[in-house]
Amino acid sequence: MNWLVFLKYLLLMAGVTYLIRVLPYVFMRKEVKSRFFKSFLSYVPYTVLAAMTFPAILSATGNIYSALAGMIVGIAVAFFEKGLLVVALSSCVAVLIVELAIKFIF
Repeated sequence: MNWLVFLKYLLLMAGVTYLIRVLPYVFMRKEVKSRFFKSFLSYVPYTVLAAMTFPAILSATGNIYSALAGMIVGIAVAFFEKGLLVVALSSCVAVLIVELAIKFIF
């Protein structure tokens, strides 16, 4: 890829990112008073993060069963309000156990 094409793509991505960040300020100059809209906006980051993360969780390992085990253990540990490190480590351990079980059983 030559530099001119790369520069065009870079400027296009920068412009789109800038527009996405500046448009809410342009159209919403007053404070949002609607409780429904405020609650909707407060959940948007979590929803987007979940939508981006969920497919990656299921394809992160070589086996769907170990991925599901890690996801279920992570959700269970997070439900009990443990920290991020504890959730990540417990999910990794669950994936490791299932991967080893699959390797030695089959």
